[in-house]
Amino acid sequence: MNQYKFKRIFLIVTDSLGIGDDGHQKQFNDVGANTLYSVSKTGELKIPFWKKLGIGNIAKIENCGKKNKEPLAYVSRIIAKSKTKDTLSGHLEMMGIETINPNPNFENGFPDELIKELEKAFDNRKIIGNKSISGTVILSELGQKSIDENKIIVYTSPDSTLQICGHEEKLGLENLYRYAKAARKICSSKPKWNVARVIARPYIGENGNFTRTFNRHDYANIPPKSILDRLQKSGVETIGIGKIGDIFVNQGLDKIYGPDSDENNMDIAIDIATQPTENQFIFVNLVEFDSSYGHRRDVVGYCQNLNNFDIKLAKLVNALKEDDLLIISSDHGNDPCFRGTNHTREALPLTIFSKKFTSKTKDLKNPLESLATIGNLIARNFKIKPAEIGEDIFDFLK
Repeated sequence: MNQYKFKRIFLIVTDSLGIGDDGHQKQFNDVGANTLYSVSKTGELKIPFWKKLGIGNIAKIENCGKKNKEPLAYVSRIIAKSKTKDTLSGHLEMMGIETINPNPNFENGFPDELIKELEKAFDNRKIIGNKSISGTVILSELGQKSIDENKIIVYTSPDSTLQICGHEEKLGLENLYRYAKAARKICSSKPKWNVARVIARPYIGENGNFTRTFNRHDYANIPPKSILDRLQKSGVETIGIGKIGDIFVNQGLDKIYGPDSDENNMDIAIDIATQPTENQFIFVNLVEFDSSYGHRRDVVGYCQNLNNFDIKLAKLVNALKEDDLLIISSDHGNDPCFRGTNHTREALPLTIFSKKFTSKTKDLKNPLESLATIGNLIARNFKIKPAEIGEDIFDFLK
């Protein structure tokens, strides 16, 4: 007989889906940002299944109607403890690691000293770009120049990133990955250069008609040991889908499915749910909400992706076994109607569902403190040590 209340736990991260003010927006100059509400104002949002679970009870949604008196899931707003608003810190906090000292940002470009070190590591190719800008914009500006002049595009964003852009065929994926690994080593060598992520950004196409591909790879610093490592050590199979492997540098993961579309990543989770497995933690990142729609300020695309997610969510829930647990949350906001193209600091939605639940009210504290509350729930179920931050809501789930 299985020793755990829930044999498998699925954690889905809707990357960048914030739900408004978390009490810290003024500090981040993000007052007024509300990703889900902005998307709902298109009038095209159709998430009937998530509404049945209870998302409308915690989030402002245009024309949502009355609150669901008998939601299928426990729901709450959750506030990140880390004073950040990025992917890396959000996911780390879910696994019990608080980011106390954020990595450096380079909104005015990287210093000459760092650029010179990078050029040496890039087979003496000259670097072009070196500014904070949208990836699609800089690709339009410099993609052809990079090919014609055998130069390499390096840029950043308002997040703590160093991004390296190269053509998959002209530069070659192996060279791009080699450069990114070298850049990670160089950036990690000095605290003042130590960006949270070095990102290899491959593209394809010709004559200015360029498209970024899913062969992107993120290179983060090796994180401290987390709940993910403790799960693996205890014999729980840990599965990362999407960007999870890159975020945790493959640490604490038994099986990894690499970056893909949100639709395909959900299909992988659905397929796992149909299998007769147990003692598993399945950690899924849906990056297109952020990379394809939030940063590009594509509110219509964001809305359609949410509609598609709702369809997949219903299929996933249908596939879940009686003793599975599903958790849905986000890592930060990225309001597609807010100024600029940066992440936005917001409260985050938490949805917790199982076919085992019998309680009709499903009340939880609102808001919950720290994304580590998610990791603590997982830790309690699999009987490992929880995080030192976050709350314990395991016994409230009935």
